[in-house]
Amino acid sequence: MKNITFYGRFESDILAKHKTITLREASDADFVAGDRVRVSRYEDNVFFCNIEVLRVTPVLFDDLNDRHAVQENMTLPELKQVISEIYPGLNTLFMIEFRLM
Repeated sequence: MKNITFYGRFESDILAKHKTITLREASDADFVAGDRVRVSRYEDNVFFCNIEVLRVTPVLFDDLNDRHAVQENMTLPELKQVISEIYPGLNTLFMIEFRLM
C-alpha cells in the first residue's frame, strides 16, 4: 500500500469528508485511480485513515478556482496562499481526488 502525508491541520477535514482533493507537485503525485493509500500526519507520521485515489489530473496554479478551493475546504485566496507556502514558485500541480475508505 502506498503512503501519503497531510499536515495535521487537514486531518479533521479529511475524516469529515470535507477535504476530497490534494494538490501536489509531480514528485508527490505518483498515484493512479484505484490506488489505496495509507494516510499519516506530516508532522509526526501518525496514521489516521486510508483513502482510495479516484483520479490524478494536472492543473496550473493560475487555473485554480473556487471548485478546487471548495474541495480543499478553503477559500480560493486561502488555497493559493497555502500552495504558495508549500510549493513556492511552482506553476504545475497535480490534483489527486480521493475518497475516504
